[in-house]
Formats: sequence, C-alpha cells, structure tokens
Amino acid sequence: MGTFDFRLSFDAGTLLAELRKGTVLPDSLSPYFRYDDRVGKWRAPALDYAVIMRRAAAEKLSVDDQARDYRKLELSLHVPWKPMKHQKAALDAWLHSEPPGRGVTVLPTGSGKTFLAVLAMIAVKRSTLVVVPTIDLLQQWASSLERFLGIKVGMLGGGSREILPVTVSTYDSAVIFMERIGNQFGLLIFDECHHLPGEVNKQAAFLSLAPYRLGLSATPERSDGGEVMLYRLIGPKVYEIFIDELEGRVLAPYAVHRIEIALSPEEAAEYQAERKIYLDFVHVHGIRFSESDAWGRFIAMCARLPGGRRAFRAYLRQRTIARCGTGKREVLWNIIRKHAGERIIIFTADNDTAYEMGNMLCAPVITHKTKAAERKDFLDRFRSGEYSIMITSKVLNEGVDVPEAAVGVVLSGSGSTREHVQRLGRILRASEGKQAHLYELVSANTSEMYTSERRRDTRAYRGRHSGGTVSC
Repeated sequence: MGTFDFRLSFDAGTLLAELRKGTVLPDSLSPYFRYDDRVGKWRAPALDYAVIMRRAAAEKLSVDDQARDYRKLELSLHVPWKPMKHQKAALDAWLHSEPPGRGVTVLPTGSGKTFLAVLAMIAVKRSTLVVVPTIDLLQQWASSLERFLGIKVGMLGGGSREILPVTVSTYDSAVIFMERIGNQFGLLIFDECHHLPGEVNKQAAFLSLAPYRLGLSATPERSDGGEVMLYRLIGPKVYEIFIDELEGRVLAPYAVHRIEIALSPEEAAEYQAERKIYLDFVHVHGIRFSESDAWGRFIAMCARLPGGRRAFRAYLRQRTIARCGTGKREVLWNIIRKHAGERIIIFTADNDTAYEMGNMLCAPVITHKTKAAERKDFLDRFRSGEYSIMITSKVLNEGVDVPEAAVGVVLSGSGSTREHVQRLGRILRASEGKQAHLYELVSANTSEMYTSERRRDTRAYRGRHSGGTVSC
C-alpha cells in the first residue's frame, strides 16, 4: 500500500477502508466503521465520507482516496440574473455552515430556490446531482439548469437514463442507482427535501459520499419528527425566511379570507346523525385519535366488529357533508364571479369533490389519475388564459410547475400546516399590480372548524384572517 496509512474505496453505497499493516484504526474514526469479516476490511456508510476525511486529516493519517470519483467543474452563469438579497444571505449561510457547504435552506415557494441551487453549484464547482420528487420537476429543473448554466444536463428517471456531470434525478431513480453512482457527485441538492427522511428515500443520501449537500424546502418540518433525520442526511437548517418577510418585494402581497358557512338544516341534521353513529363506535371501542396507530385500529375494527361497516359509512358521509355542502358551492360561485378574469385554483381534500366541482363549473380537474399529457395540456391552457379555473385535490400542492394564479380557494383540506402553506405559495408569484387572495371555506359547527385551526397555526396566516361572506 506504499506510504499510505489506509486505502479508501467505494463499494455499493458504502466505504471500504484497508489499513496498512501495523496501522490501527484511530478512536476518532472507530464510530464510523465496522469490521466486515466477509472482505477483511473496515466498512462505513458513504454518507460519512466527509467527516472521515476530516478526522483522518486531524489524525495526520495519509489516505489513498480511491472512493471519490466526482469532478471539478468550471461553471458560470449564462443569463443576466443577479441574486436577490435573501438568496445571497442563504448562499452565504450555507457556504459558512458547520460543516461548510452542508445544510437545509427554507425559502417560500416562488422565492427562487432553483436560482439559489445554481449559485451553490457555481460556488463549489463540483459535479452535481439534483434530486426531485416528480417527473414534472425533473424536466423543469433540467431545462432551468441548462438555461442558467449553458450546459447539457443529464436526466435520471421518467424513461431517461443519461448521467452527466450535472444530472437531475427523481427520488425513486436516485435510490435505485445511488449504490452505483454515489461516488460520482460532489454536490447533492435535494428539492422538496422534506421527502428525504422517508424509509426508502433516505437511501439516496446514505449511499452517496458527496461532501457538499443542499436541502431546499418551504416546509421542512414533518409530523413524524423526521426533520431530525433530514438534518443528519443533509446538514442543519442554515437559513430560513418567511412568506411575510418577502411579501410585496419578492412575492405578491396577499390577503387570507376564512369564511364560515352554515350547513342547510337538512345537511346539519344528517351531519349530526351520521357523526353520532361514527363517534359512538369510536368511544365504545376506546379509540383515541391522538395515538399514532389510532387510524389503523379504527379501520381494522370497522372491518371485523359488529356495526363497524355502518360506522365507517357514517364517518365518510359526515366528512362529505362538511367538505362540500350546498352553502360552500354558493360561496364558491360568488368568489368566481367576484374575481372574473383572474386565474383561480380550487383546492379540495379528495378526488370525488374535485370531480364534482369540475362537473358543476365545467372546469378542468387535475388529480393523481390525470394522464401526464392531459395534465400538461390543462396547465398550458391555464397558463395562456384559455382556462381561468383549475380544480385539484392534492396534486398541485407541490412537485408541479403551476402557472401563475392570483386566487386560491381551499374548499376542503387536511389539518397539515405544510399543505396550507404550499397552497398559499401557489398564488404568490409576483407580477405588476398583483394582489393575491386565498379563501378558506369552512363548514360551521363541524369538525372542519378544528381542522382549520390546526392548519392555520403557522406564521404565514397568523393575524391575517378576515371573515364574513363574499357577495357579488
């Protein structure tokens, strides 16, 4: 092995260390390695490459580094864009983080996350893999990077398998290929990085040795506490700026209207009757929805216990009444008339409601069932103004290049603050003279009241709600 203390190689998403005869693994490195009897070498996660190299340098150990295979790139900006103040601050915080060039930046939708990533690539000058959650974003990122950098960009996913010094991949494809390509990139950029801590997705970070890592998200916090794993995989949160801090400069000024709508007497009576059947079943069987496994227990009990199927039908019916009562439809129609000529996105919590509203308004609907070509056609027509209304369940929350809209209507939704902030972000792209409006329609005296309170518990909404009715 010559004069080296140990040789480091990349093996299927891990690192193998072969020590020179007489060399002992230092205590500072032992937490990262385990001896592998199968090959007679020490093995470590590729994720820990950077810290291993720093510790080895601190111990004055010489390393024959055959693990890394990424390149130094001479990248430059090919468009006359200048970074905005918050982008400069985010880049500076990332470059001077501890360790340098590792961390998560939190920027609202529409505030220039893609351009921040370009600035990071130019700063570190290393071959880069950008990981995104959807095929739409795969194509969008590849086109944007080619425009910004003036180079050809590879794509991995959606039928493409071209790996270049700068490549964009879906999370799914990154997981599949990373054990083979995990040493070819010095910089990993994870878009919508709150997806990364998932049991499968996290392998895309574990199996790579990239020393530089950048996470991009508008909402990194997770209900399961997975942001702890996120910061382990990418680095700490190094920069955060909020929607209200960019309002009027980078993002359009916005108003939020929460409108409580009474059910009709017939709907209210049916809602109460169905909800009683559902809650009686829940209480009799000791189901507490504050517990993590409560929903699974409820479904299992509905399937096997007497009265369970009726209780489940009651649950579905009371939810449907709250989500799409006749009063909501009337208010929705008034909102559409009030904002005639503006582009409007209507958000629902489920596909059935989305399709029902599509039939009522003769408007296009996008759900997870919508074919890719049809979705592109709908979005293109919405972008051109041919369609002024777009209805969706959850597909447009993130991961799709949504054309600029000025009005959003939350007809129904979950209690997730992330979802609510994402929906607000869809209408905030700035343009001359634009005033954005988000309407939240809530059925009064139903469980939607509680759901609404939960999802509005975020800085973007606090102190911004006006109530009342919408009239023509």
